Amino acid sequence: MRDKILKNISLEEALELKELVSYQDGQIVSRTLVQNAAVSITLFAFDTGEEISAHESKGDALVTILDGSGVITIDNKEYALTAGQSIVMPAGIPHAVRAASPFKMLLVVVFPSR
Repeated sequence: MRDKILKNISLEEALELKELVSYQDGQIVSRTLVQNAAVSITLFAFDTGEEISAHESKGDALVTILDGSGVITIDNKEYALTAGQSIVMPAGIPHAVRAASPFKMLLVVVFPSR
């Protein structure tokens, strides 16, 4: 049997990703599915008004909104996204995430090979 690469998620089972993380009042809840030198995959649930302040990543970050609506800021430009929409936050560019309403997102960060 091989080592499990994905964690905190069932294998060989149909899943609704938005159901794997729950809203909590006044908080940001996260569930890491994989974290290594090549990729990071994390589910997030944001309560209204909660945010991750501006920062940069060493990898390109794909955000997919699973539920609700959020505001993604990339290099000081705001993008309002709703469920089903995605955006890429490029590596090395300041970006932030804010909940316009309670929302859930899938974050996939792909890091450059060394």
